[in-house]
Amino acid sequence: MAVIDSFKTNTTSVAYTWPVDVSGIERIMLSAHGDLQRLLSAFFARTITINPIYAHNSPRTQLASPEHPVTQRREVHLQCSRKMVCVATSTVTITSPLCERLFLDEKFAIGQMFRRIGKVPEFALLACGSEELEDGKRKLWRRYTLSMEGFETDITEVFPDRDMFVRCEAWLDGSDAEKEKAGVEECPADEAKQRYAQAQASDATPLPASA
Repeated sequence: MAVIDSFKTNTTSVAYTWPVDVSGIERIMLSAHGDLQRLLSAFFARTITINPIYAHNSPRTQLASPEHPVTQRREVHLQCSRKMVCVATSTVTITSPLCERLFLDEKFAIGQMFRRIGKVPEFALLACGSEELEDGKRKLWRRYTLSMEGFETDITEVFPDRDMFVRCEAWLDGSDAEKEKAGVEECPADEAKQRYAQAQASDATPLPASA
């Protein structure tokens, strides 16, 4: 069931069959539609930085169009105070020259694309859930699509530690040992290289990083 985001003259409703253990703030993050970075920045009261891991483009032999789309498979890490708060893998389909220039040449990130164009994307939450990992951490994930004319994305996001939504700044300001374990090095370079090789070798959407 896709999320239903509806409104009338004086009402707004977001309807979805959420997992039973998902908290209110987690529902807000899971239903973000192109503004996750802004919501995370507001939640943590700190800057969110996008760290590109890989990006693999289809050949650009002519300007993007519906007849000649350009695609990109990519992975980025969203970081806050040097800690990784989200891993996003996505497949992007571009069918307009303007979106091609902004995204591939000027390097606007996905969320910033919609703000730059000035359009609210169509959003569909396809699936979401949580898992407990061997190290005792609990991760949260979702798969969703965002689209506007000339630009479509299919995105899988993994939030590596649900404690971030409970402890907030205290989670960011953990001990040095915690930072080393859960920070920038949480996703080893070898794993990123392996996912990049898989993205080059396959037309399928890359698998999300393990948290």
